[in-house]
Amino acid sequence: MISDLDQTIENLLTAEIPIQNGEIDVKFDQPTREWSVRLSRPTINLFLYDLRENNVLRQHQWERVMEANGRSHTHNVSQKRTPFRIDCHYMLTAWAANPQDEHRLLTRAMLALFRFPVLMPNQLKGELANQPFKLQTRLAGHDKLTNPAELWGSMDNEMRPSISYIVTLALDPWTAVTGPAVRTFTLDTGQADHLPNQHHLQEGTAVTNATIGGTITKLQEPQPGLQVTVKASGQSTTTDKDGRFILAALPYGTHTIVVWSPEGKSKEKVITVPGSNYDMEI
Repeated sequence: MISDLDQTIENLLTAEIPIQNGEIDVKFDQPTREWSVRLSRPTINLFLYDLRENNVLRQHQWERVMEANGRSHTHNVSQKRTPFRIDCHYMLTAWAANPQDEHRLLTRAMLALFRFPVLMPNQLKGELANQPFKLQTRLAGHDKLTNPAELWGSMDNEMRPSISYIVTLALDPWTAVTGPAVRTFTLDTGQADHLPNQHHLQEGTAVTNATIGGTITKLQEPQPGLQVTVKASGQSTTTDKDGRFILAALPYGTHTIVVWSPEGKSKEKVITVPGSNYDMEI
C-alpha cells in the first residue's frame, strides 16, 4: 500500500508541475552521499523516513459492516475493528546542478503539493482506491524535521533545504466477525442487599423488562420511516434507514405490535417476549 502511495505522489507531481518527457526524475530513495553523486538529471526526492500511528485520529471501537447496497445485514450482524491511521513522513528535497535550479524545482514541487491538502479519489492508485477515509496531507509542518542536521548526518551527506510532507492513510489488519443479530435484551431491576459482593435481588422486588428489535420489510426490502406501536401501551418508535426498530421496557408476555404502511394501512403481529423473531412483512 505504501508503494501505491509513492505512485500516487509521483503522478501528482508529474501532472501538476508539470513534468514532460522525463526531464525531471521523481524518486523515493534515501539521499545518501553515494546516491546523490550518481544523479544525472534534476530530481525531486521524497524520502520516507518515519512511520507512526496518528494518536489524534485513533479509534478503538467496532463498526458495522454494510452490504454492497449500503445496508446492514437483516438477520446477521457483521462488525469489525476500526483501522489504524498511520502518518507517512516524507522528506522532500530537490537536486540540480546549481542552487537556483534546485530552489525553483523545490518551489514548483511545494506549490503542487500545497494544492492538495486532501488527495482526490481519482488520484489514488492501487489499494489506496479502497481507503475508508480521505487521505489528508500536511506540507512544511513547523513542528516536523526540527533537527535536519541529525538526519543528514546519519545519511553521511551535506545538509540541504528539506521539507516535511505527511500523508495519513488507513491500515486495516482486521477481518469482519459475523453473528446473529441480538433480538432481545433483558434487564432485571430491584433491591439487593450486600452489594457489591452479592448480586441477588430481594424476593418480590424484581422487575424484568426487555428491549426488542426487529425489521419491517416489504417484498423483502427494508422499509424506513414507518411507525411501529405496541397496541396496549401505545409505546411507539420509527424504523431506521435499514427498516429496523427497537422497543424498550416491554414486560415479559404477549404483545401486539402495529405497523402503518405509507398508504395508511395497518398490519398487526402478536409477539411473545422474550422471543426469537420480531420481524414483519407488510
